[in-house]
Amino acid sequence: MAELPELTIQGWGPSAARIATVAAREDADSPDEGVLELRPDSDLRTVLPKAARKHLSRELGWTPRSTPPVPVREIELAPSRLPAQARARFVALLGEESVADDRLTRLVHAGGKSYLDLLRRRGGDASDAPDAVLTPGSTEDVAALLHACSELGVVVVPFGGGTSVVGGLSGTDADDRPVVAVDLRRMSTVHSIDVPSSLVTVGPGMRGPALEDALAQEGLTFGHLPQSWEFATLGGYAATRSAGQSSTGVGRFDDLVAGLTLATPSGVLELGAPPASAAGPDLLGLALGSEGTLGIITELRLRVRPRPRATHYEGWSFRSWAAGLATLQRLARHDLLPDVIRLSDPDETRANLRQAGGAGARALRGTLRARRRGEGCLLVVGWEGLPTIVRARRSATASVLRDGGAARLGRRVGQSWVRHRFAAPYLRDRLLDAGLLVETLETAATWTALPAVYDAVRRALQTSLTRQGRRPLIMTHVSHGYATGASLYVTVLADRDDDLPIQQWLTAKRAATDALLAAGGTLTHHHAVGVDHRPWLAQEIGPLGVDVLRAVKQRLDPRGICNPGVLLPD
Repeated sequence: MAELPELTIQGWGPSAARIATVAAREDADSPDEGVLELRPDSDLRTVLPKAARKHLSRELGWTPRSTPPVPVREIELAPSRLPAQARARFVALLGEESVADDRLTRLVHAGGKSYLDLLRRRGGDASDAPDAVLTPGSTEDVAALLHACSELGVVVVPFGGGTSVVGGLSGTDADDRPVVAVDLRRMSTVHSIDVPSSLVTVGPGMRGPALEDALAQEGLTFGHLPQSWEFATLGGYAATRSAGQSSTGVGRFDDLVAGLTLATPSGVLELGAPPASAAGPDLLGLALGSEGTLGIITELRLRVRPRPRATHYEGWSFRSWAAGLATLQRLARHDLLPDVIRLSDPDETRANLRQAGGAGARALRGTLRARRRGEGCLLVVGWEGLPTIVRARRSATASVLRDGGAARLGRRVGQSWVRHRFAAPYLRDRLLDAGLLVETLETAATWTALPAVYDAVRRALQTSLTRQGRRPLIMTHVSHGYATGASLYVTVLADRDDDLPIQQWLTAKRAATDALLAAGGTLTHHHAVGVDHRPWLAQEIGPLGVDVLRAVKQRLDPRGICNPGVLLPD
């Protein structure tokens, strides 16, 4: 076999055209399939227009430089610590083909996709790689596996799509026990579709595109579309209480779960009783958002809906951020929010207009200038459903938007957003290659507190990074709306400190988190707690709340093998 080009592990994963089962050289063992990418020929010049590169250079004082990740062969990986006795036990339970401890399989399952995860792997550090990767095929397999791990003292980290951006796969064990990743890809089938009840039962390893394909045959859709949609799994969505891009209309993932099965070291729990039950407190909520600390979700019962017969996305422009927020609040108060809302602040609007290339983008910039709006604040809205209902909702929303001073930009803006809605993670790899700090954080607040939270986060990030000698670009948008408030999603770019890149972001992140909590924001709206947010969890739910969670974990996982170091503070 001919030599392959150099291999690198990328951030979010390659585009669909570049997903590959990587074959090694002829004289080596073939690695397992994973999110490994043949290094693309493209660089920043091919993915960002010249105007966008100039804008970033001017805003950040940054000169693009080449900082590629180290090749896979140079990544440091310690030998597996899994005892032979434990490996033999797992083989007896699952079969030899479901127990892997080769180098590339372990690397593929090393950590998630946070900026800190990527920095470590790009620098050749895979210290968070598991000692082995197990692939059970059923609830019974998982239950037996967890029982064995509890007896053997082996830590278990559930692995779905590996897309956590808060260190959800990078926890630390105080006793430094061996670690296995439990990859749920074999549990990725549709078990049943109950069309009259609008319910589907699925395995936790299923990804969004596969679920949508299966539901389409019955004229149904699930409609949960976070930016990680191509790679994340349904079990991961449940474990992190995910929110999708259409959640303003469809609901968050936790709104869409009718029931689930949770395998724990102490036994199996069947939670949820659709359509509704008053049989005491709802224990389903304990599993949702538990981040693998109580056990492993092995089956999900999800609410689905008919596929929309009409879809309509369009763009609007506000003169100011304050006007946009006030108008969204009015829409929320009258229950008129579209299914998708995305209001960009002036910095994000400016960056987006420069990032977009081609005649359409030039025409849009000309339209805004002609209306004497400058760049303003871009709003993308979308509706899906029955044609008559979509038309009625559009008409009512448009009236409120115009009253709030918004100008309609048309369908091309909305359609462009739909086409590129999953593109940002791929761009991040190229920006990292060019020497930039690229990270996000998110929160939510009431409509009353939202302006103060926005100002506080921006001020904290600006101050922290400037003190470190870097001039940041801070871009924010509202992406999920509720009757009582909305979320804020913040993207931060700055010239990376190549000497202390991890400390550079940790310092800024701590300042921003302290600021948003003090201003009335929530610790996290949809990224979950993971490692990154757990020092602040007690501020969100109170010390007694943390004690309650610890008590539940002690009952279900008495030896603490389930994803330690995540969610619960030390």
